[in-house]
Amino acid sequence: MRQLYVNGAWVPSSSGETVDVINPATEEVLDQVPAGSRADVEAAVAAARDAFPEWSGTSPERRAGYLAEAARLIEERAPRIAETIAADVGAPLPFALKAQTLLPAKVLASYADLLGRYAFDAGKVGNSLIVREPVGVVGAITPWNYPLNQVICKVAPALAAGCTVVLKPSEVAPLAVYALAEIFHEIGLPPGVVNMVSGHGPVVGEAIAAHPGVDMVSFTGSTRAGRRVAGLAAETIKRVALELGGKSANVILPDADLETAVKAGVAGAFINSGQTCSALTRMLVHWEQYDEAVRLAVGFARAYTVGDPLAEGTRLGPLVSAAQRDRVIRYLNQGQEEGARLVLGSTDNPMDRGYYVEPAIFAGVEPGMAVEQEEIFGPVLSIVPFATEDEAVRIANGTPYGLAGAVWAATEERALAVARRLRTGQVAVNGGRHNPLAPFGGYKQSGVGRELGEAGLEEHLEVKAIQL
Repeated sequence: MRQLYVNGAWVPSSSGETVDVINPATEEVLDQVPAGSRADVEAAVAAARDAFPEWSGTSPERRAGYLAEAARLIEERAPRIAETIAADVGAPLPFALKAQTLLPAKVLASYADLLGRYAFDAGKVGNSLIVREPVGVVGAITPWNYPLNQVICKVAPALAAGCTVVLKPSEVAPLAVYALAEIFHEIGLPPGVVNMVSGHGPVVGEAIAAHPGVDMVSFTGSTRAGRRVAGLAAETIKRVALELGGKSANVILPDADLETAVKAGVAGAFINSGQTCSALTRMLVHWEQYDEAVRLAVGFARAYTVGDPLAEGTRLGPLVSAAQRDRVIRYLNQGQEEGARLVLGSTDNPMDRGYYVEPAIFAGVEPGMAVEQEEIFGPVLSIVPFATEDEAVRIANGTPYGLAGAVWAATEERALAVARRLRTGQVAVNGGRHNPLAPFGGYKQSGVGRELGEAGLEEHLEVKAIQL
């Protein structure tokens, strides 16, 4: 069985209990990790607090050196790490390599680069010197869907800022984090700077969120769990960053290239088998183009081959767990009960074993239906008609979420005008690519705070005014 990583050493959990890590493609036990205890969190927080004075006093250049070397080793070991993620999460191997492994390495390297030019001393305002200092000990609670990327999005800016970290990976898919901890150990990161306690959310996660020795908690997960984390953190008035759910709209205006927009929209809905908080799970199309859009979407979706994540040609792997598959099946049934038409997909498992769901598309979807309002977290696309641009904007903004979105139009100017009206943290215009240097985060119930780039760094900094 694996161990916890606390104060620069691999140590057993005080609980003596374990969590089985299940391969979602085979339903077999892949590995076991410790079910950490509150006592383990206490030890990890103590180590992080002891390490903070020295680490926060290191030069940005030295911190950048550690981050750059860790990024280099992730890239060097990327094929092996990607295989781990493919087995742990069920992501097809090419996606596990490119998006789940090499992208996090790029994000990590970006913070090494940022440290070379970021001004922690921000200059003077009148007779005051403005300085930025690390917030302290950061508790990072991370999800299973992007098990390395979401860890890097929290740990990299925290370390760059001079903070120390207590990290809880998801117990559902923790193995990539072990590979990262091994890298941090190998490069000689000082003991206590990064500590990792695996285990269940109600035990380890809640202990981190509530701990008075943790100065900031950064959480990615469901909106429901985010409310709980924020409530626990409020007891000690600690800083909170939350990256939560989404129900993002892909708005296709009548003058857009319909075929291109629909093809990209299907890809944006099914990324990582739909287990992506920013997935474009609602496609909004003008009434006059609606039937054609549905036809195109079904045609493009049929190319998303379901299968073994390690098999060549697989585009959709399994969902991460039996519970997640059951959740998606419930929504497929509920959507039909509410009157939406399931024009592609079924509730049957297309494979002999594993937690698989066929790609699914709902037509005849009306605003307010559960499949239009609620995050499903599976390969399910809802296509919604609109009559006017104003109605499209109302529908796009008409959920509790505001994490991402997309707009397609004949001109960038028109698409940008609509993008500015969407109440969401990121919008892609005419297929604009994801930018790992740009701020990422949500409006409304999609969260609080931002990750990535300079904005992500500043989430982990306090601002001090020194009057001279």
